[in-house]
Amino acid sequence: MHPDIHLTLHHVRATELRAEAGPRRAHRPDLRTRLGWALVEVGLRLAARPGTATAH
Repeated sequence: MHPDIHLTLHHVRATELRAEAGPRRAHRPDLRTRLGWALVEVGLRLAARPGTATAH
């Protein structure tokens, strides 16, 4: 199959699937993802505090 035809068929099918899916809802990360990023942020803040590391 010619690549241009394949690309056109792909675009047509993608349009059909979007129409079937209906309107999009705003993507909202689940609780686990939000908690994970909150812990990363806290860890980065703790690591960036001056005087938290001790030299031996």
